[in-house]
Amino acid sequence: MKKELYQWQEECLERWFSNNGRGIVQAVTGAGKTFLALTAAARLEKRLGRRLRVKIVVPTAALMRQWNQALREFLTDSCGDKGNSGDIRGEIGLRGGGHKGENGRRYMIYVINSARYELARKILAELRGGEAVLLIADECHHYGSGQNSLIFEFLPYIKPCGENFFSLGLSATLPAGEERQYLSSVLGREIYSYGMEEAGAMRTVCRYDIFHIGLEFRKEEREEYEEISEQMSRLSHKLQQMYPALRELGQRERYAMLSQITGGGDKRAAEAAARYLALSYKRKSVVCLASERVSCVCALIERLDVKKGILIFGERVSQAEELYGILQNKYPGRVGRYHSKMGRQANKNVLERFYTGEIHILIACKAMDEGVDIPEASVGIVLSGTASKRQRVQRLGRIIRKKEGKGRASLYYLHIADTSEDSCFLPETKESRIFEIEYQPGRHGFSHPIYDVAAEELIEDAENTGMDREKVEEVKRCLEIGQVRADWMMGQEEIEGKTQDAGRVRERNYWVCMKRMGRLRENRK
Repeated sequence: MKKELYQWQEECLERWFSNNGRGIVQAVTGAGKTFLALTAAARLEKRLGRRLRVKIVVPTAALMRQWNQALREFLTDSCGDKGNSGDIRGEIGLRGGGHKGENGRRYMIYVINSARYELARKILAELRGGEAVLLIADECHHYGSGQNSLIFEFLPYIKPCGENFFSLGLSATLPAGEERQYLSSVLGREIYSYGMEEAGAMRTVCRYDIFHIGLEFRKEEREEYEEISEQMSRLSHKLQQMYPALRELGQRERYAMLSQITGGGDKRAAEAAARYLALSYKRKSVVCLASERVSCVCALIERLDVKKGILIFGERVSQAEELYGILQNKYPGRVGRYHSKMGRQANKNVLERFYTGEIHILIACKAMDEGVDIPEASVGIVLSGTASKRQRVQRLGRIIRKKEGKGRASLYYLHIADTSEDSCFLPETKESRIFEIEYQPGRHGFSHPIYDVAAEELIEDAENTGMDREKVEEVKRCLEIGQVRADWMMGQEEIEGKTQDAGRVRERNYWVCMKRMGRLRENRK
C-alpha cells in the first residue's frame, strides 16, 4: 500500500517547487525527511517529463544502507506490478562504505568521503550532456565547510545548463552563521522548518516524556572537578587580559578563537590557550566518566520494561564496554553494543538483532547519533549530557520515530549536579512531559518528590487498613518501579486496560498500584 504524505510534507513540497526545486528543509528527526525527498524526486521527474538523475549524499555508510533500503521500497511501491526487484536494484548505485558501484546509474547514493572527489565532476558532466540532476544532501549541516564542501565545486560552471539542476538539503539541526549562509548559497534558502512542537501536535512523531536524573560526584571526583575549574578560571582571566574580545564570545566561538591562539606567534598566549583547552577536555572527561552514571543506569533498567527497546547513548567506548559487561551478565543474550571500534559488519549485525527483537537493550556511542533509523526503540537513556545541542536533538529523535503499536516514548537524561551539564536540557513542548528525579546511590534507588508524596500516602493507607506485611512490601515494590515511569499519569481507562491485559500477577499488581496513584493525582488537582 502506498504511503501518504503528511500535511507538512505536502506544504513543504509546494514551497520547494515554488522555489524552482531548490532549498533546505529543517525537520525534526523521525518526521519523514527521507520519504519527503524521494517523493520530491518522483514528482519532479513527472513534471519534467523526462528521466531525472538523482544524487544522494550522506555522511556515513550506515545512512547509505538506510537510504538504499528506503529507495528500493519507494521504487517498488511506485512501480507496483510493472517492475521487479532485479530491475530496481539495477537502477541504484552505491559509492563509499566499501561499495564501488557503477557511477552512471539513475540513482546514486554517495558517502561524503567518496563524494568529495568525484561527485562535482560527475554532476557537471551530466548537466553538460543535457541531463536533469537532483542533488539530495542528507544531514547537510556536514557539508558547509572544509573538504566536504568540495561536492559543490561544479556550481560556478553550470550557468548555461543551470535550469536542469535541482537541490534539496535535509537536516534536523542546521548550523548558524557563515556555514548556514554558505549552505543557502549552494542548496537554496531554507524553505521549511518543522520542529518538535509541530511534529508532536500533528502526531508525526510519538509523544514523549523526559526524565532529568540528577547525579552527584563522589568526593574525589568533585575535588578533581573543582581543582580543574579553578585552574581554568585563572587561565581564562589571563587570556581575557591578552585578548579582551574573548569576553564577548559564546562558548563555540570562544573555543574556536582559543584554538587559533594556540597556533599564533605569541608563545605565552599560545601556551595558556593550549593549557586551557587541555584542562577543558580533562574536565569534560571527569563529568562524562563519573562513577555514578553506570550504577544509575543499572538501577534504572531494573525498574523499566526490558521487553521494550531500550537504547543507551554513551560518550566514551570504555564506558559503553563497562556497562555492556555488567548488563550482559544480568540480562544474558539480551544486550548488544554499537560503536566505532566494533567494525562495520558487527555493528550491522547488532542493529539487525535489535530490529528483530532478539536483543532488547542496545548501548551505542556517537556512531549512532546521526541518521540511523531505529523505530523499535521507545526508551532512550543518555549516559552523559555533555554532547552538543545537535546530538541531544538527534538522540531524542532516535526514540520518537513512529511505529505501529508504539506508545509514548521516554528519554532519561543523566546529569551531574552543579556542573556545566546543568544547562544541557531539552526544551519542553505541549506534547511532552518533564520529570525531575534524583539518583541515590546509597540505596541504589531514586527520589521523585511529587511522586513520592503520593506513594507514601498510598503505603500509609495500606498499613492503616491492616494489609499484611507481605502485601505491603509488594505495594512498595510496585511503587518503586513506577517512580521512574510516567504510567501513573495515564487515564484510568487506559490503566484499567493494562491491568486486564497483564499476563503475570506481579504485572497486574503494578497496574493496580498505578491506578490508585492516578486517583490520588486526580484528587489533588
